[in-house]
Amino acid sequence: MKTISLIFAIHLPFRYRKYRFFDIGNNSHYYDDNADKTIVTNMAENCYLPFNNILLKLLKKYKGRFKVAFSISGTALEMFNLYAPDVIDSFKKLSSAGSVEFLAETYSHSLVSLADSLLFEKQVKLHGGLIEKYFNQKPKVFRNPGLIYSDDIGNHIYDMGCNAIFAESTKQVLGLKNPGLLYYNDINPKVKVLIHNRIISKYIETCCSKKLTPEHPNDAEQLVKQIKALPENEKLVNLILNYGTFDKCIHPEKAISGLWEDFIHLALKSETIQFSTPSEITENVKAVSSVHVAKAVSGESTEHDLAPFLGNEMQQEAFTKLYDLKYKVLLCTEVELLKDWNYLQISDHYNSMSTDNTSGSKLPHNFSTYDSPYEAFIVYMNVLSDFSLRLDNILTQTIKKQTNLTKKRC
Repeated sequence: MKTISLIFAIHLPFRYRKYRFFDIGNNSHYYDDNADKTIVTNMAENCYLPFNNILLKLLKKYKGRFKVAFSISGTALEMFNLYAPDVIDSFKKLSSAGSVEFLAETYSHSLVSLADSLLFEKQVKLHGGLIEKYFNQKPKVFRNPGLIYSDDIGNHIYDMGCNAIFAESTKQVLGLKNPGLLYYNDINPKVKVLIHNRIISKYIETCCSKKLTPEHPNDAEQLVKQIKALPENEKLVNLILNYGTFDKCIHPEKAISGLWEDFIHLALKSETIQFSTPSEITENVKAVSSVHVAKAVSGESTEHDLAPFLGNEMQQEAFTKLYDLKYKVLLCTEVELLKDWNYLQISDHYNSMSTDNTSGSKLPHNFSTYDSPYEAFIVYMNVLSDFSLRLDNILTQTIKKQTNLTKKRC
């Protein structure tokens, strides 16, 4: 019996406008609101709402047999709340239908797990609070952006209330181990490690992104055959799919509906395939051994390193300069500054600075509005400079207030 864990990943970043050097200290509104609103409303109409309706129909039809999970970033939830609240309502309907799990993430879909353990914990808890608020679930399974994983990261998520984490099916993670089994963290055996089946995930995204015609019908039957043809000892098929893929169809609901209805029907009809949520797998399947990953790896490049995010000097400088501010930020309580701090951490900023054309990575859907990685770096550093000035001003004012209070008491 093959067990499919079907996870849909949803992330939307707040985009920066062309923030110039002369804006520093004069204008602290960093965001391209019009672009964000346009993209979110278009995605809601052409992707999220129609596909959520398809999934709701399938969950009701195969109640208890078809199951899905969602990994939704905090910034995506914020954008839905601002520009497309009906999308959040549609996810609530899915949650109420049962057999749906929501995963833990870093709030800003950030690289903070590579920077600071305390800030990492704050972001995961902030994201978990949003999931509980909207969907009344406490996330137990963690997914890092780019499936970034190491022994330390896997161990650390246990302190945040998670008992499992996803990793990519790379040689750095598995060596010669079977990708279709459940493993545990090398430092903390209580943390289970679920392995992503990248090959079949990419095949599904390819099927969903192409226009369906009579000459090129949907590939549901071929997809089921691929899953059934996996080696007998590969029991688990963990699929992580980018939700943004599905807006590429000209008639999303009609095109995608046929593929997914046929796929789910054929899979369940085979009686050799079942669906489970990630938590169900970690609870019901025995982990066979540990995986040892001393140095962080990702699933975003052909080399499975961190090059798409931190592979050049621009990315590394921006990352270092940002987290050099962490001690000041921990003293700050100003809501707008903390919001901007969270948005500065969005991993897409670093991805848009990438000059590595051989990494095999792709920018998140509709993110980059820059003409080059160098422009992305300049805009980001301008924003960071203004943010740093504001942070210093707020902390200076706070210190003065505390000093004056102390003098009055004396």
